[in-house]
Amino acid sequence: MRGAGRIVAVLRRRLDAGGADRGANPVELAVVMPLILVLLFAAIQVAVWFVARSTALNAAQSGVNAQRLLQAPPGAGEARAARFLNAAGDWLVGGKSACTTDAPDPTEVTCTVSGRSLSVIPGVSFPVRQTAHGTVERWTTG
Repeated sequence: MRGAGRIVAVLRRRLDAGGADRGANPVELAVVMPLILVLLFAAIQVAVWFVARSTALNAAQSGVNAQRLLQAPPGAGEARAARFLNAAGDWLVGGKSACTTDAPDPTEVTCTVSGRSLSVIPGVSFPVRQTAHGTVERWTTG
């Protein structure tokens, strides 16, 4: 009990006196807080960029799935990707899709979706470009 009472007495004296460090905590917080806020917003911006990448990839995969169907009309993939981007919200700003098939032998389809990530920090947005590939469905002889 003797040791615990001594510790309490020392702590009480320090709290009562304040000493030379009195008021240092608010000053330290004022110095560190801008750095904490910058790191917080940077982490949110990186997370938004990853969501924008995921949205672009899902739109490209959706476009490939629409364009690779047997006898799919031209532009079906681009239309499906555009509908996906409209339904997904504004994670991808200015999202554009382009779906192409191989020119001589249309057995492969490629869709590319590009745009910019939503900006959390004013003036900062990252480019996003995702591509998906697929094989066009067709009749073959076995």
